[in-house]
Formats: sequence, structure tokens, C-alpha cells
Amino acid sequence: MKRVTGIGGFFFKSKDPNATKEWYKNHLGLPTDAYGCTFEWKDKEGNDCQTQWSTFAEDTKYFEPSEKQFMMNFRVDNLEVLLEVLKEEGVTIVGEMQSYDYGNFGWILDPEGNKIELWEPKG
Repeated sequence: MKRVTGIGGFFFKSKDPNATKEWYKNHLGLPTDAYGCTFEWKDKEGNDCQTQWSTFAEDTKYFEPSEKQFMMNFRVDNLEVLLEVLKEEGVTIVGEMQSYDYGNFGWILDPEGNKIELWEPKG
């Protein structure tokens, strides 16, 4: 069974998310928008893919229960089955899987308490 197929995104907390996005836009040329920056690319099979880079407010609850300043997002295949396998392996699952038009999401904790978002893109 395939597990992680790529990096889906990198998210981090910021005292001033908008100013931070502007800094990255002005100094590193990231084409930022309200959500951050979306990098579009193709995988080995030629499928369209995206990787999201985003800033979050310093007081965001989205990374909880992790107290870390960042959260990684990994692209996965068949999230529902993967979450079942991870649970059987003793991995801490955070919350319930959620579905949106752009994909399914689930969350786990690594051994150091880092929250990891798992994303199964749709389409």
C-alpha cells in the first residue's frame, strides 16, 4: 500500500501572517494570495499536483494538540484505509477525517507531538 506520495504543504504560525506573506512575496518572489502560495507541478506520471505554503495566525488552534510553530501536510493515496492502518500501528489519530471539494483530510501526531496533516487530493 502506498502511503505518502509527496509534500502537500508547509504551514507555520506568524505574528503577522499578512506581513509575512508580503515579505516572502517582495523578497523571494512567491506569488502569494490570501491563502499563501500554491506551487503547481506534475508528478512522474504527468498528473497535475499542488503544494501549498501558508502562514497562520500565531494563536491559531488549527495545529492543536501540537504546540509547535509549524505543521506539515503530506499527499497520500486512499486516506481512509491509511488512517485505519496507522491506528492499528499505534499512531495517534487527531479528530475525524474530513472531506471537501478539493480532497480528504486527516491528522496524526508523530512521536514528538508534531501534528501532521494527511491530504488525499480529489481529481
